[in-house]
Amino acid sequence: MASINKLALLSRTLSSAAAQQVVKPPIQLFGLEGRYATALYSAATKLSQLDQVEKDLTALQSTIKADKKLREQVTSPIINKKVMATALKEAAAKLNFAPATANLLGLLADNGRLKKLDTVISAFKTIMAAHRGEVVCEVISAKPLDAGQNKQLEGALKSFLKPNQSLKITSRVDPSIIGGLIVSIGDKYVDMSIATKVKLYTDVIQSAA
Repeated sequence: MASINKLALLSRTLSSAAAQQVVKPPIQLFGLEGRYATALYSAATKLSQLDQVEKDLTALQSTIKADKKLREQVTSPIINKKVMATALKEAAAKLNFAPATANLLGLLADNGRLKKLDTVISAFKTIMAAHRGEVVCEVISAKPLDAGQNKQLEGALKSFLKPNQSLKITSRVDPSIIGGLIVSIGDKYVDMSIATKVKLYTDVIQSAA
């Protein structure tokens, strides 16, 4: 309960007393990362910092992915939470990050949730894409799709779009799914992988044994 109350501060404490109502994002996301990203969107909207926050987080995400030592420090369960929170806030100030960005980093550190930073950033970027009328779609396949398959898939996915929306597709290869596809588009998720089907059939067989 304390963590949830602290999360609510992200969308309240940075705003003026006259702007306490939560700003709803254009797309609803679930899970812990979805709650943080939604609270951040609300706070950044009230402060007119949406573009700056997205820029901050995109740069931070790229830096963490490229810097192994920094990535290990950010996700380390050993480092004191309060020390990390203070260090991140100071670093954010030196890098001229928006106040909403700095507050998010401090809040994640204080709550021991920094290991979720990458997924929170990705969730926020999904919200921002929807804010611009883009629909983010991730396609996971066991092996790279060829040009014909990509064109056919794109045509099928465009049927989900509204007239004022555009499609933004990212592809990822994961051999562990064996075959088929896993597709997430907006807030929809479809698992058509062979690995999932095998698990389903295995579970049915085991339950019948």
